[in-house]
Amino acid sequence: MKVENTMNIICVGDVVGDIGCEFLRAKLPLAKRYYGADFVIVNGENSNNTNGVTPKTADHIFSSGADVITTGNHVFQRKEIYDYLNEIPYIIRPANYPDSVPGNGFVTVDKVTTSVTVINLMGNVYMSTLDNPFHRMDQVMDQIDSPIVIVDFHAEATSEKIAFAAYMDGRVSAVVGTHTHVQTADERILPEGTGFITDLGMTGPKHSSLGVSLEPVIAKYRNYMPARFDVAKGPCIMCGVALDIDQTSGKTVTIERFQIE
Repeated sequence: MKVENTMNIICVGDVVGDIGCEFLRAKLPLAKRYYGADFVIVNGENSNNTNGVTPKTADHIFSSGADVITTGNHVFQRKEIYDYLNEIPYIIRPANYPDSVPGNGFVTVDKVTTSVTVINLMGNVYMSTLDNPFHRMDQVMDQIDSPIVIVDFHAEATSEKIAFAAYMDGRVSAVVGTHTHVQTADERILPEGTGFITDLGMTGPKHSSLGVSLEPVIAKYRNYMPARFDVAKGPCIMCGVALDIDQTSGKTVTIERFQIE
């Protein structure tokens, strides 16, 4: 339940395809009511059926209850999102992309009693090499003045996510990892008050390989031949965390991991 003088923020893991978008619409309002959520962040970089995000899927996520959409390495997969990224400030791409690409890497949203800044960054280990996320984060921190700061760290390597969170402990309210689509069971509050989870998980078909139909994935691993990956069907799951954050100190008071089926 919500703690006094805190803001409750829900962070939802990568939404996969149309089926994930529809499941988000069905379940997010229930989660918002249950946690008394004041603010919702959803990673939408896989919301289109062929990877990436489109204006259509972004609009769907916003109308389902998201305040901010974060992304990751698939953000530029579909060209039709480029203008949208420039026009809509509440969908952000990793801040350590070059400044020349579409969109922005962070956004500040004013609420009645406080403001929330959401920052998106991408790791470098086993990913496309971008600007050093540690250095880029220091630069972004010099540009913001919000008591509550949430970072979506989109990365593959567990060690890089943990190191980044430790580096930011006490400087931001929370660091939530995305990208692997597999929720980790290590949610915690770090020594200086930063909430952390290595990976939020995903929102999409449960019986799948990261949201993709199992058969072509198995075939590729068995035969080493190219395969077409399609979003799986069947029962879905919505994964994420709910954070209670002190509105004065910006520190996380509670963090609760959830999986909603």
